[in-house]
Amino acid sequence: MDLRQRLPPRPPSATIFNHQKPLTNNENQSSPSTVAAAVDRSLSPVPKASDALPLPLYLTNGIFFTLFFSVAYYLLHRWRDKIRSSTPLHVVTLAELAAIVSLIASFIYLLGFFGIDFVQSFITTTRSEEDGFPLEDEDHSGSKPRIIDPVSSIVSSTGYRTEHDEEDEVLVNLVVSGSIPSYSLESKLGDCHRAASIRRQALERTTGRSLLGLPFEGFDYDAILGQCCEMPVGYVQLPVGIAGPLLLNGCEYMVPMATTEGCLVASTNRGCKAILASGGATAILLKDGMTRAPVVRFSTAERASQLKSSRFARLQNIQCSIAGKNLYIRFTCSTGDAMGMNMVSKGVQNVLDYLQNDFPDMDVIGISGNFCSDKKPAAVNWIEGRGKSVVCEAVITEDVVKKVLKTTVHALVELNMLKNLAGSAIAGALGGFNAHSANIVSAVFIATGQDPAQNIESSHCITMMEAVNNGKDLHISVTMPSIEVGTVGGGTQLASQSACLNLLGAKGSNRESPGSNARLLARVVAGSVLAGELSLMSAISAGQLVKSHMKYNRSSRDIASTV
Repeated sequence: MDLRQRLPPRPPSATIFNHQKPLTNNENQSSPSTVAAAVDRSLSPVPKASDALPLPLYLTNGIFFTLFFSVAYYLLHRWRDKIRSSTPLHVVTLAELAAIVSLIASFIYLLGFFGIDFVQSFITTTRSEEDGFPLEDEDHSGSKPRIIDPVSSIVSSTGYRTEHDEEDEVLVNLVVSGSIPSYSLESKLGDCHRAASIRRQALERTTGRSLLGLPFEGFDYDAILGQCCEMPVGYVQLPVGIAGPLLLNGCEYMVPMATTEGCLVASTNRGCKAILASGGATAILLKDGMTRAPVVRFSTAERASQLKSSRFARLQNIQCSIAGKNLYIRFTCSTGDAMGMNMVSKGVQNVLDYLQNDFPDMDVIGISGNFCSDKKPAAVNWIEGRGKSVVCEAVITEDVVKKVLKTTVHALVELNMLKNLAGSAIAGALGGFNAHSANIVSAVFIATGQDPAQNIESSHCITMMEAVNNGKDLHISVTMPSIEVGTVGGGTQLASQSACLNLLGAKGSNRESPGSNARLLARVVAGSVLAGELSLMSAISAGQLVKSHMKYNRSSRDIASTV
């Protein structure tokens, strides 16, 4: 039996890069010939005496045990009968002769079974001493991840070797053993690319799982150090589609959307086509202010109310709410082209330090008390707004509704009332009076480097439809009170996301008009949502939803052949 058929496949080592500085402090390093020999040994199967058996060992043992005792019982029974009938024992029948042969064969096997086990354990021990590493346990029937021996394959996940393989092996072994924390590789090596490579290889070995399908090359790991992602081991690929042109406020925009949901980009594109054919949409920015709401505690509720009614609370865009002796202070600030959470948090901390001069008994419980409210559905965002509050509207002509959207104005208005308004109310929706605004918001957010978690409040939207111009045309609008976007900081500076922002003409900070790029992005998000709402509602109204999803959202690949 081939040992390789009984062991789970070893994952290939992680990608290794050639930017390593020579190691110091006389660290143990194997010579190239030694490492190569170790790799050759680790890739070859370990011979076992039981591999020569045609059947699994447990099955072969069962057969011979049963045969031995059955034949022994049969012969003893026959010899007893011969003794009773005075028949010579040396006179045997053909069946008795076959039984004697079977008894001898099974006895030889059972006697040799212990020898097989002894030889197998001897070979295993000898092989382990030669390699210098303990071999893996033979039992791999469970799902428990196995530990890959430290000298598995040095060949990288991308299929090539580098000049620093030997040095990387030492570092990988130290990470696996816990001597070097994985999170400290960047600071110790001074090379983010190589640190991620070593971390990736160590992860494969400790988990026994391959990361071969997770891309590694082609990414700037220095760009995410200290701001986007910690302890990277690769990156996830997402397709980016383009919907448009979206005619918004007299300008055309090609909207990038990163998504894995088939039909989404096509549907949004159809909505853009309908808006363009009807003369375009208009987006209006109502509010622009990021919020942060710390929670502070006083000895009594009366003392908390004194701060609430003080001269500080009368400042514009500060909202206070009391719960017992705890005071929640919601600050709203303009943050320019940045989304601004860190900026506002820093400013609020300075304000709290200043307030403690007049209220020394104030105990700051937390810089965020969830009255902000960030990354959670909250009525305060739905009512007061957070980030950018935008309304986007368009009038779709009757001809476009019929020819492009394949439905009627009356059917759309009725569906919107029963689905987006009444249906959402029955469901107890909070900010969810729409068909699928989160779909479009998420896709644009990921493509342009926004925080995907802020899709929660950014997708708050109410979609309104009504017949205008004597019932011939359709007026559609989306009201989104809390779109949280920025064009500087965070993921917006990564190459792919920066390219998508550049496509919209909203890359980076606008020096001439600070904050205008972020406001433009918010209007584009609202306009894209308008297009997505228009198209999806039309598909539902015309009964085309299931048909279109079967066409664009179902893979034709043979999944079984790709496993």
